[in-house]
Amino acid sequence: MYQELLKWDIYEIRTKSTPITGVMLRGRIRKFCLENKRNVLVENAQEIKESVRFAIPSGEDSSIIQKYINKILSDASINLVEEDIPNPVLSKLKVNVEDRYTL
Repeated sequence: MYQELLKWDIYEIRTKSTPITGVMLRGRIRKFCLENKRNVLVENAQEIKESVRFAIPSGEDSSIIQKYINKILSDASINLVEEDIPNPVLSKLKVNVEDRYTL
């Protein structure tokens, strides 16, 4: 028997000047979520330089993760970019547009 597909909300992190790639940000977010018993996916964005995306199950509160990110990156802006996406690809959002593909 199959489980119902999980749906995810995707957030994008950008900064004005603080580097966010090559500084172990993805691993730090992952570890923070493990310690707080939160499900998370984290990837670098490919189409936007110096941008990282994370996803949490749809409808969950992202505030604890956002507070952590703002604590370690004081100039971070975090925006919800997609909602209710099953099996998301975070690196390229256009991959999540299902009508682009045929089987």
